[in-house]
Amino acid sequence: MLYREAGDYKTSYVDDGQSFPIKFDRIGFYAVLLVAFAVIPFLINSYWVNAIFLPFLIYAIAAIGLNILVGYAGQVSLGTGGFMAVGAYACYKFMTGIDIWIDGVQYALPPINIFFSVILAGFVTAFVGVLFGLPSLRIKGFYLAVATLAAQFFLVWLFNKWEWAYNYSASGQINAPERGVFGIPVTGPATEAWATYLFCLVFVVILAFIARNLTRGSVGRKWMAIRDMDIAAEIIGVNPLRAKLTAFAVSSFYVGIAGALFFSVYLGAVEVGEAFGIQKSFLVLFMVIIGGLGSIFGSFAGAAFLVLLPVLLKNVLVGGLGWPTDLAAHLEFMIVGALIVTFLILEPHGLAQLWRVIKEKLRLWPFPH
Repeated sequence: MLYREAGDYKTSYVDDGQSFPIKFDRIGFYAVLLVAFAVIPFLINSYWVNAIFLPFLIYAIAAIGLNILVGYAGQVSLGTGGFMAVGAYACYKFMTGIDIWIDGVQYALPPINIFFSVILAGFVTAFVGVLFGLPSLRIKGFYLAVATLAAQFFLVWLFNKWEWAYNYSASGQINAPERGVFGIPVTGPATEAWATYLFCLVFVVILAFIARNLTRGSVGRKWMAIRDMDIAAEIIGVNPLRAKLTAFAVSSFYVGIAGALFFSVYLGAVEVGEAFGIQKSFLVLFMVIIGGLGSIFGSFAGAAFLVLLPVLLKNVLVGGLGWPTDLAAHLEFMIVGALIVTFLILEPHGLAQLWRVIKEKLRLWPFPH
């Protein structure tokens, strides 16, 4: 009986258009934020952070970015791993300093604070995303998927061969130096679990808030108009060039930040082919499909599901029942594949739609309609 609109009066257009119109939802949202910022940092340890919280938070950012492009704008992309690599390598260069040659004279850009390095890496990735998004002006569907898949392979090849990108390291691997915020290390070997968790959580909350407002505003409506019928959208005044390129830019910005955090805060050292291969692109795409296309909550749900599933199978099957590790990994692939097929056939909007149905049932209970 708590989940009702009765007595929750709206006295302005601002109140009527808020993200959580039901009071119970607003209380729940603020309660989750309070627990995330004020309770979890005092309870977690390194295992919980590295196995669950950091992957969930970082993949949630990447899933939101891909969902903006695929779910809201209707532009297919299979290059998420490559764009995450752009964010990772850009962040690495900003963290270690950049050497620039102008007229034969070398100028050194000093290392930048890790917080701003991550943000600048997002902007660099947005620029690269716009370049690879230009084909969307002429092609769509399967052909656009192939074009973004080509971007994935090209970017991985580029960072394997471009020695300047990894500071001429003999191994071709990039390693995150120790950097901190307000004197507290968030990268490098001396980090604390709570510090890395809060650093990523701040980015998740800010970016999710921005994405929520973008998709509910005029920009989001233009994206959805292009997604539903681009010719009709152009007739009523939507600029397809601007709408598609802004979708690629915003999506790539989010994915680039996810890649920067994935490298600097989570792994600490990466090799582009192993960390940002085609498997990463499909993993984020599966998160969007299972979570729900065109839903910010669905991005979080899909990321949580695909992060928790391997941990659950490992603890239950391998640790509890003594199954071989490879058998548990194969079972994970079977479960994910079966769920993708099931959701595509029975519920294309994924876990987000199931959650909406449950909430609607709660609003009406105990009445049938």
